[in-house]
Amino acid sequence: MNTGARAFSLETVGMSKTFGQLVALEDVSISVKPGEFHALLGENGAGKSTLVKCIMGFYQPTRGHLIVDGQEKQIKSPADARDSGIGMVYQHFTLVPCLTAAENMVISRGDAPSIIDWTKEKKALATFMDRMPFQVPLNIPVSGLAAGEKQKLEILKQLYLDQRFLILDEPTSVLTPGEADEILGLVHTMAQKGEISVLMITHKFREVKAFADSVTVLRRGKLTGTGKVSDLSTDQMSHMMIGETQLRKSDSRKGDVKPKSRIELIGLFVDDNQGLPAVEAVDLKINGGEVLGIAGVSGNGQTELLEALAGQRPLKDGRIFVNGKPFEASRKDYDAFKVFGLPEEPLKNAAVKRMSVAENLAFRTFDKPPVTSIGWWLKPPKMREKAIDLIAQFRVKTPSPETPIENLSGGNVQRTILARELSGDVEVLIVANPCFGLDFASVAEIRAQIIHQRNSGAAILLISEDLDEILELSDRVAVMSEGQINYVVASAEADRNTIGKHMAGH
Repeated sequence: MNTGARAFSLETVGMSKTFGQLVALEDVSISVKPGEFHALLGENGAGKSTLVKCIMGFYQPTRGHLIVDGQEKQIKSPADARDSGIGMVYQHFTLVPCLTAAENMVISRGDAPSIIDWTKEKKALATFMDRMPFQVPLNIPVSGLAAGEKQKLEILKQLYLDQRFLILDEPTSVLTPGEADEILGLVHTMAQKGEISVLMITHKFREVKAFADSVTVLRRGKLTGTGKVSDLSTDQMSHMMIGETQLRKSDSRKGDVKPKSRIELIGLFVDDNQGLPAVEAVDLKINGGEVLGIAGVSGNGQTELLEALAGQRPLKDGRIFVNGKPFEASRKDYDAFKVFGLPEEPLKNAAVKRMSVAENLAFRTFDKPPVTSIGWWLKPPKMREKAIDLIAQFRVKTPSPETPIENLSGGNVQRTILARELSGDVEVLIVANPCFGLDFASVAEIRAQIIHQRNSGAAILLISEDLDEILELSDRVAVMSEGQINYVVASAEADRNTIGKHMAGH
């Protein structure tokens, strides 16, 4: 690949895409100039993925067209996109774990021979790598690479294929803050040199402000704004994303909270699905009136820890205590100790999707008055009455209490579970990735509820892969790496780079 001013422009003109009666994209025109780092913002369902899939040839637009390097272009397939110099780095890795980096790069070529001359290919790869701004080990299996190296390899693979327009889909979601800043910084430098143009899908305003030159915002399939990042504030970009929606403001963090409870995790060991250690010797104490946030890159034991606390995975060793008394992750102890939870993927882990909203709201109270009498006789009218009250209180958007919960949007599923788990007297709250993929209004509501419970004296354990969320909500931050807690710091003293190093295991 020859370095120099090789980046080209890309425009979508009046692009629309419908699926039956659903208008996923309506008359969207964006323009990415040669050598520009352009951010694409929008909430879930805003049309970002549909737009990118039209550019990449996964979808054919219903109306509108694509202009590549000043020429109208019809992209009928991802192979056409590749041949036009357009490459995409996906949110989740597309590498073959058992193959080396060199093997992954060579087999990605459309013209890869059936019998590969590895002496020749490795010599060509070494020449190629000499021109690249970052390196990865070429001769070890991808499974042995760190997440940051894998993401670098995904980008290198596109450059190796001579893709001069890169689409990055949430490229930092599996990276530490340091890895994210390094990779985006290097890509931005390549764009500034005119080597590539970049269109990045992201939801992180910090990354937009730090690395993007221009931004385009979509809402409900329509273009709501575009401009230079230097001319726009975070509030202006946020308004483009959510319109006139009123966000719930969080209570101020109180300093004189009367603790209701405390939870202690002592020497916890948990195995993964293969019987290998996933959580090792975890010791944590969370006091009432405190949010302890566990930060870490995905896959470092957080999911297994959460499943053990929820009773979905057995403890191999260790004990859990609430107010000094042994706690078992059973429905009986959850009720007795007033422990509540908001797990990740609530439709999968905290709901029965074909049951109604009212029935899902009753899971914690279906065997208690007034929903039952004599301990087992259900009273559907009382269940419905309570559901109507909770739906209104937590602003759940549902056609009726009888609607199957699977028919609700992700944000409203989360609000339903939130209503169920926070409608009682909460003493301990265990929360995991509570805002992943949700709209701004739902995010604001959930974060406000967490702070409200904290101010009410509950002990809160927050597990999140979003470091900004951890720093915003937590009183203390614990970092989990390779199944162990390797760093704990008060949020007021927390440094993003230091936390990032510990997330990487350094």
